[in-house]
Amino acid sequence: MTADTTEPEEYAAGTAERRREQRGWYFYDFACSVYSTSVLTVFLGPYLTSVARAASDAEGFVHPLGIPVRAGSLFAYAVSASIVVAVLVMPLVGAVADRTGRKKPLLAAAAYLGAAATAGMFFLAGERYLLGAFLLIVANASLAVSMVLYNAYLPQIAEPDERDAVSSRGWAFGYTSGALVLVLNLVLYSGHDSFGLTEGEAIRICLASAGVWWGAFTLVPLRRLRDRHVRADGGERAGSVGSGWRQLRATLKDMRRHPLTLSFLLAYLVYNDGVQTVISQASVFGSEELGLDQTTLITAVLLVQVLAVVGALGMGRLARTHGAKRTILGSLAVWTLILAAGYFLPADAPVFFYCLAAAIGLVLGGSQALSRSLFSHLVPRGKEAEYFSAYEMSDRGLSWLGPLVFGLAYQLTGSYRDAIISLVIFFVVGFALLARVPVRRAVEEAGNPLPERI
Repeated sequence: MTADTTEPEEYAAGTAERRREQRGWYFYDFACSVYSTSVLTVFLGPYLTSVARAASDAEGFVHPLGIPVRAGSLFAYAVSASIVVAVLVMPLVGAVADRTGRKKPLLAAAAYLGAAATAGMFFLAGERYLLGAFLLIVANASLAVSMVLYNAYLPQIAEPDERDAVSSRGWAFGYTSGALVLVLNLVLYSGHDSFGLTEGEAIRICLASAGVWWGAFTLVPLRRLRDRHVRADGGERAGSVGSGWRQLRATLKDMRRHPLTLSFLLAYLVYNDGVQTVISQASVFGSEELGLDQTTLITAVLLVQVLAVVGALGMGRLARTHGAKRTILGSLAVWTLILAAGYFLPADAPVFFYCLAAAIGLVLGGSQALSRSLFSHLVPRGKEAEYFSAYEMSDRGLSWLGPLVFGLAYQLTGSYRDAIISLVIFFVVGFALLARVPVRRAVEEAGNPLPERI
């Protein structure tokens, strides 16, 4: 086991130095969020599918490694494969980061591998569907690994009473950059003829620009964040691969000693799966059930990004008064109302869909930001990266369950309205599980100081 390496004085570091690190930390969200927005949510899915269809046989299949795959399924399968890769790598990286205390070099490696893969999507043309699938797997897995390391800095750069606000500002920075780059991308995409570009060339530039943005702004956190030195136990070389796996096994055993932390993770796994499924399936619901065009859907995504900034900051302020747990519970109630409203939305009515997107934006950023800050209080000191690897696995590693429920509901009923309302179960169950977690006792059992409001 690793010694308790984060001394209490870390929390009491000079205010100016701590603020400097916090501002640098915000900028990693600013750097990488453009990938999630422009690449994963808007452009890559349809474009990679079109590339795969161009390479498909008469029956609509491509054959990666000799395996028949429907061209329309390639994007989903590549995303699933990236999750598998991330789940295998995240715990090891977290263990090595805590064992060595060198989060920053690992963050740099993951960030620039992902940024390079994203920039390489410029070459995704013709029938290069295998290249596209490979780059997607690398970029998506790299993002997940980098977020483990990024999130693990939060308890080291913010005092307990600051974390809700700091976490919320990080999400706000991310949504701001996502909205800004999406606006620029849409200008290029919609006016590609006036720029002398084909539609495919414009999309490839949008994809690659997200990688360049990711890499460029990652320089800010790498300059401002600092590593904390650790004292390795025993004679084993800290950070070796073997010691990393042994530390991982020790961490899994250690987590059983913190059942309240695990209870929060279970609640987060359930309700966050609902959140991610609503986001990923909203465009399908809008196009297939409500008959909305692509311009409306993309504009709605932009609206979500803009209002998520307001929501993240606003819910951060609410948490100061009511505590993070109560504020998250309130957001889950709002999510349930959103799904109920979605069930009754009329078709061919963009205004109502925009209202729904606005409501999603207002609770999306805050529920995610406060979940992260609340979890940071439940992590034993010196084990931040390892525990946040479990958190990130809850965020990404089991995110297949919500889409499965959505797909099964549609398959059984033939209605996307029934499919969208089926997701209510994730928010109801998540609410019930989170409500049962005594967070004050969980913080004390993790050995951390209690914030004034939690």
